[in-house]
Amino acid sequence: MSAVMEAATVGPPVLIACSHGTRSAAGRTTIAALIAQAARELPGVRVEHAVVDVERPEISGVVARVAADSPVVVVPLLLSPGHHTRVDIGAACAPYPQATAAPALGPHPELVDVLTSRLAALPGGDAGFRPGDHVLLAAAGSTDPASARAVERMRDLLQAELPAPITLGYGAGVRPRLPEAVAAARAAGARRVVAVSYVLAPGHFAGLVQRSGADLVSAPLGADPAVASVVVARYREMTTAIT
Repeated sequence: MSAVMEAATVGPPVLIACSHGTRSAAGRTTIAALIAQAARELPGVRVEHAVVDVERPEISGVVARVAADSPVVVVPLLLSPGHHTRVDIGAACAPYPQATAAPALGPHPELVDVLTSRLAALPGGDAGFRPGDHVLLAAAGSTDPASARAVERMRDLLQAELPAPITLGYGAGVRPRLPEAVAAARAAGARRVVAVSYVLAPGHFAGLVQRSGADLVSAPLGADPAVASVVVARYREMTTAIT
């Protein structure tokens, strides 16, 4: 029996939505809501959750269990590539020919729409940009150069939609760190620094953005329907590729 026929026999690949993991109760609730949103867009697809750190169930164990009798697509609930996508998720999938990993969620045009909506929800709204405003795209950060390139691409996509200049700041892994980026914007003449949180959910990195010293800080992307649509798109892209 061909691989395609075998896949048809056992049904569509299982979607394993793999998040970072967090100690934040609000963050866990947000991730659960995001996964539920994606599952509603994929009727008939079995959806499981796994994490790479902090929580359980850990990704390697979930892949091993599910891939024993089903094809698997792991979709990282992570905004940029890095150690967790390349090493943790990659190593979890490597022993199983029927398990494959999708790219990280970003960069993606639909995430630009979510970021602009988060900015519009701040005091003054999207028509409230003033002369001297400066936007900081605030990302988690990673030592992996691919992560920085992905965030830079996201900045370029967002810049096309905003009248204010945008620079980058990171919570970890690479510089400038968030307070440094805020200080640099002020030193360059910014009258108001607006940090847009390029993080998925409440937790450690969202807290770093809040404490960055920016004048305004947006909410994380959260369980927005557009984010769920990107999860679904990543799953469908990989399902098409393996069938």
